[in-house]
Amino acid sequence: MAADAPLLDRQFLEKLERLTIHWQKSFAGLVGGHNSSRFAGAGQEFLDHRNFHHGDDLRAVNWRAYLRLEKLFLKMFQVEPRVPVRMLVDVSASMAAHDGSKFEYTRRLAAALCYVGLVRLDSMEVHAFADRLSNRFISTGGRHRISGVMESLSAMTAGGRTNYLAVVREFISNYSQRGVVIILSDFLDDSGCDRALGYLADFGHELMLLQVWADEDREPPWLGELDLRDAETGGALKLDFDEAARERYTRAFDEYAMELQRLALRSGGRYAGVATSQPLETVIFGDLIRMRGIA
Repeated sequence: MAADAPLLDRQFLEKLERLTIHWQKSFAGLVGGHNSSRFAGAGQEFLDHRNFHHGDDLRAVNWRAYLRLEKLFLKMFQVEPRVPVRMLVDVSASMAAHDGSKFEYTRRLAAALCYVGLVRLDSMEVHAFADRLSNRFISTGGRHRISGVMESLSAMTAGGRTNYLAVVREFISNYSQRGVVIILSDFLDDSGCDRALGYLADFGHELMLLQVWADEDREPPWLGELDLRDAETGGALKLDFDEAARERYTRAFDEYAMELQRLALRSGGRYAGVATSQPLETVIFGDLIRMRGIA
């Protein structure tokens, strides 16, 4: 992708118009997401329009715009206070492996989810993280804010070591208000991330874990004597890799993914494993809808 090209084109964004970020929990005193209180109503502050779709409330149609343009637009209104949707994007060095394709895919997926939230007037807050939180970006108020989100995501660079425990402790100390936490990561941390993710869930946040991997992460294509170097620690490892070793590695990888899924489900959250070889549209309209991350 060219350096100055947007992460997502207009045609793809239009396909996301009818989707909604979905969550299960009820957060006391807050509204938004799939709750009925997100839709237009008397006395609320107007913020934006979106295209009208079959099944939308006709009472919210901008009929004056229809008379001028002969197209149906739905009026969207701000409802306060709203459930915060916070997105943590892994920018550690392991995300830059495989010529950066995994990191690029992750940023495009993050942009798509942000657009879904903005269309529905969710408050979207994006953080990069490796061993600490960084590059905080907040966007509210409708689809027209997506360009700022994509610029912020495009400006992120990958590097450094992952430290989930330090990141989660920083997050919890900075944010007392519970909400939805979407984490896009390969979840590769030498110290493990289960305890840190458990802290987030115990604190009352609803987790949506999106594990992004390249095919090489799950099924290494190499055989023979290998000299491996850890992308984050620089640690070196020599081994003789045969078909049996590859099968054991893939089984271990799948078991780790299953453990992440079990952790998310135990806390009332959701999990999806995302291979970068999958078209982004297939992930959005397939995997994420099936796991009820969006609806």
